[in-house]
Amino acid sequence: MAQQNSFDIVSETDRAEITNAINQTMKEVRQRFDFKGSEAAVALEDNALVLTAEDETRLRNMNDILQQKLVRRGVSLKALDYGRIEAAAGGTVRQKVELQQGIPQEKAREIVKFIKDTKAKVQAAIQGDVVRITGRDRDTLQEVIGKLKAKDFGIDMQFTNYRSS
Repeated sequence: MAQQNSFDIVSETDRAEITNAINQTMKEVRQRFDFKGSEAAVALEDNALVLTAEDETRLRNMNDILQQKLVRRGVSLKALDYGRIEAAAGGTVRQKVELQQGIPQEKAREIVKFIKDTKAKVQAAIQGDVVRITGRDRDTLQEVIGKLKAKDFGIDMQFTNYRSS
């Protein structure tokens, strides 16, 4: 039987790092002068962050702080999908930010098509929210990883589960 090597392309965000970034953001918001007496908050609900503040300016400022903390903790901003800013109870505004977990089907198809267009001697298969790449030669797999890193698909991608058999 021929030797098969493989790796998975996944898109995951570390919830512990996100929680830490939220805590750091809230600590800074409580200490900043422009947020004194403010009801600004960031909450983690299921697979989304909910940002609330008195007005859009404070919401944007808090979002900037959150993004700085996320980047410092190694969470890619591509993993965030911002919803629209909407009015909430008590004269506040709210924005929902979806956290990307898994590769969406249309992006997975785009990745597979890109790999096939490279004419590399590998096979790409969509397995749920993961794309698995298999091939005989490790060097070819490394070249595919390099090409995928060079192209921007608009999502956060990690390359995991590298196997040689």
